[in-house]
Amino acid sequence: MKHRVAVCQFSMEWCNVTANLARAEEFISRAQADCVVLPEMFATGFVTNPTSVAQAMDGEIVGWMRSMAARYNCAIVGTAIIEAEGKFYNRALFAKPSGEVVCADKRHLFSIGGEAEHLTAGTERVVVEWGGLRWLLLTCYDLRFPVWSRCRGDYDVALYPASWPASRRDAWMTLLRARAIENEAYVIGANRTGSDPTTRYSGDSAIIGFRGETLAQIGIEEGVITAEFDTNELEHFREKFPTLKDSDDFRIEIP
Repeated sequence: MKHRVAVCQFSMEWCNVTANLARAEEFISRAQADCVVLPEMFATGFVTNPTSVAQAMDGEIVGWMRSMAARYNCAIVGTAIIEAEGKFYNRALFAKPSGEVVCADKRHLFSIGGEAEHLTAGTERVVVEWGGLRWLLLTCYDLRFPVWSRCRGDYDVALYPASWPASRRDAWMTLLRARAIENEAYVIGANRTGSDPTTRYSGDSAIIGFRGETLAQIGIEEGVITAEFDTNELEHFREKFPTLKDSDDFRIEIP
């Protein structure tokens, strides 16, 4: 079975939800894919102080994602700052055409940039089953932590919506390939471009195959990249070269 996936890479207006949602739809409408992945905090830009931009799960951003998934008959993936029970989360959202939205809160908050001062870290690793594939929901900085990303035979695709700075672009591409190779999984890295009040972004969004090969990539410009995932090829490769069975037996303990 083959699946067409897409990444939409674009710049955002700082904290301008209305403009950013309209901009995002321009790219989604061109994607023509089964699953479309947007950058981290695609509706606001990477805002670490949540009070001015946080929304509830029944707010405008999540409602818009549901609407886009239904309108274009595809899954829509991105993150937003969500407020729940008095806490704020950088929440990865996987919206299905049916209207269901599956969530996973960012586990590794970027303390260097102040994210950990205002947001609450996630404690649950979430895998979404959809369209014959299993999708692991991760976010940006989670890419640096291989234990949290480790495949335990439970996923086929790792998703990393991101706001990854241009100053660390080499690390971005290296880690995307590493996560694909070590987990024998497809990896999608959806970064933004442009700049915000403190940071410049180089884009470099990429779709990586389970052997570590680059299936699609874009530079600093805005645009859409697409690739096809083949579940039969993935299963055949894992059977032929089953490195996962020799993995170290890590135990993740959540404080």
